[in-house]
Amino acid sequence: MSTETSAPIANTARATAQMALKENLRQYGLVIALIAIMIFFQIMTSGVLFYPVNLTNIVLQNSYIVVMALGMLLVIVAGHIDLSVGSVAGFVGAVAAVLMVDYGWHPLLGAIACIAVGAVIGGAQGYFIAYMKIPAFIVTLAGMLVFKGLLLWLLGGRSVGPFPPEFQLLSAGFIPDIIGPLVLAEPTLNASGRPVPNTGWVLHSTTLLIGVLIVAAMLYFALKSRRNRESHGYEAEPFGLFVVKNLVIGGIILFLMYKFASYRGLPNVLIVMGVLIALFVFITKRMTFGRRIFAMGGNVKAAALSGIKTERLTFYIFVIMGMLAALAGLIYAARLNQATPKAGAGMELDVIAAVFVGGASAMGGVGEVAGAVIGAFIMGVMNNGMGIMGINIDWQQVIKGLVLLGAVAFDLYNKKKA
Repeated sequence: MSTETSAPIANTARATAQMALKENLRQYGLVIALIAIMIFFQIMTSGVLFYPVNLTNIVLQNSYIVVMALGMLLVIVAGHIDLSVGSVAGFVGAVAAVLMVDYGWHPLLGAIACIAVGAVIGGAQGYFIAYMKIPAFIVTLAGMLVFKGLLLWLLGGRSVGPFPPEFQLLSAGFIPDIIGPLVLAEPTLNASGRPVPNTGWVLHSTTLLIGVLIVAAMLYFALKSRRNRESHGYEAEPFGLFVVKNLVIGGIILFLMYKFASYRGLPNVLIVMGVLIALFVFITKRMTFGRRIFAMGGNVKAAALSGIKTERLTFYIFVIMGMLAALAGLIYAARLNQATPKAGAGMELDVIAAVFVGGASAMGGVGEVAGAVIGAFIMGVMNNGMGIMGINIDWQQVIKGLVLLGAVAFDLYNKKKA
């Protein structure tokens, strides 16, 4: 092969690799940011952040934020906003306490009733927004005040609890170790025959197996997707970059699973979150319903002219948001083991911040489920890390506000640049 022929080929390959690298940096930028933040707080907290019990606490503390962020993503992508989710979550938690504690309802029946209450609330707000054309900001601001007042009225200024043990498992429970614990080193026993904390090396085998299966499935589908692209004549990213990217992601997953296995295994609420995340990825990526939401958020008039029933779609979005706010309220109440008059206060700000930090556009039409989830954990890790470091709550709020402002400003900058 002549020098004149090989030079253009080399330049083309180099350009392809650079484009692939830029595309991956743009696609996984949030993941890189989350890893960088975690490493920063791991150093600043002298290693406390990555303690298995602390990682579990981060999941438990942010589970209800992640759940609501999934619904808020649809709302924001559609070009709306929901300021009432915190008050709705607190109110539904109070309804659950009254039904299960005061009236003795079975936890499953009470949880179903509470989800139905959330759907009715979301539907009522969605009706005013979709069919009466009242701006979502006004309707949900009114809802925030209404349900905050109903929460205080329902509880009468008291805290109601504790919940039945079966209901507490929603937030305080962990998956059983079906295989049996993997004992690598026996723990030291004290005088009474009980294990001394932080001695021994016992792992939750089922959690490790789930981690291996997740990584294996991820690699399988990644290879399948790459082969499909190549078979259809599309250009795939360089194989070396593909291998490094998937090994890094797989390594992170296995590391986190090892940390969970070192404590008590996977929390039940993490399984609930995983199912919901997978469901919403399917809705937004594969279903006509999800594609119509993005179309409506991009240009509502064009969407209506193309045959999309925008009013009905908006109504359904707020029904889904109400149901997820109700589920978040149940998770929060189960974690506290009681319903309190101050439940839900300020949650809406964390949820909205998570979605915007996750890359959703303030103008609508842009956003991803993975981004919303990562955005929620970015805010959660920041809260946890700053708390461990002893930073005052006032400065925590300042820092979180600046992060939110920076995320939205970055989004607008990218739009202008494009």
